[in-house]
Amino acid sequence: MTYRISLQPGGHEFDAAPDQTVLEAALGAGLLLPHSCRDGACGACKGKVLTGSVEYGKYSAGALSDADRAEGYALFCCAKPLSDLVVEARNVTRAGDIPVKKLPCRVQKLQRLADDVMLIDLKLPASENFQFRAGQYIDILLADGQRRSFSIANAPHDGGHIELHVRRIDGGRFTAHVFEAMKEKDILRFEGPHGSFWLREDSARPIVMVAGGTGFAPIKGIVEHAIAIGLKRPITLYWGARDRAGLYLDDLARSWEATLPGFRYIPVLSDAPGAPDWAGRRGLVHQAALDDFADLSGHEVYACGAPAMIDAARTDFCGQRGLPGDAFFADAFTFAPPTN
Repeated sequence: MTYRISLQPGGHEFDAAPDQTVLEAALGAGLLLPHSCRDGACGACKGKVLTGSVEYGKYSAGALSDADRAEGYALFCCAKPLSDLVVEARNVTRAGDIPVKKLPCRVQKLQRLADDVMLIDLKLPASENFQFRAGQYIDILLADGQRRSFSIANAPHDGGHIELHVRRIDGGRFTAHVFEAMKEKDILRFEGPHGSFWLREDSARPIVMVAGGTGFAPIKGIVEHAIAIGLKRPITLYWGARDRAGLYLDDLARSWEATLPGFRYIPVLSDAPGAPDWAGRRGLVHQAALDDFADLSGHEVYACGAPAMIDAARTDFCGQRGLPGDAFFADAFTFAPPTN
């Protein structure tokens, strides 16, 4: 049995099996719905079910509220059809312009950026043209079939390799391997690119970027892409961490102020007692942006970090500062459960 799903506006149609999410079925049909985390945390895939019913699946309450559900909204990365559906999903594109590939790669550099952050530089096969948009992510494919998702930290023009920023997670099997056993010249396999977290180049709105921890990685790719294309729109980047070590490429971020006209960088530390000599901003990173912007109705926001930060930023920027919901682009970092 399959269910017929129609997308409005646009009129795209595709079939979904009962055990497929709406997003999985759309991607399988070559349609790229807005999405990022695929784990019900970021809210990027939220859309309205106009007719039909779905099983909502597991998701973060911050990404889909009870009020959202009452109005007919669902998260397409979690929702599975229980009937034929007509759903509203905006900014749908054909996925075929940048194909998703499974490729081998070679670890060509490992660099400790902080005690708990490792830069992995992956060399791509010379025979393959791997395309991606700045801000997207890849899945590292493990031998047992599991996946680990990491954002691409370099820009597309800087081709031939992929840069990842990997934070060590207590009990994390793959991240423990990265820090304890991975060596240069090791071979990995990955699939990508994935996600719809990328710079909307057809907009003229000023940009506010909010990054928490290694959420800086896709932001770095987007900023470097903006530099490469000569973007003229004002960009303000807020990068938050617990302590100074968490701002692991602080000098690079500061250098962009001299490289990209209209760019401002504002680092924010949340662990004030741990940095008694810190003269910069303190507190929650999204609160720093709230303090600076009384009105975001004419802006776009790109936010990347922990789900709690994404939830708070979406709620406050849209609810208190007038940011349109379709001008909030997010990538929420979720982690696989620790292994015993």
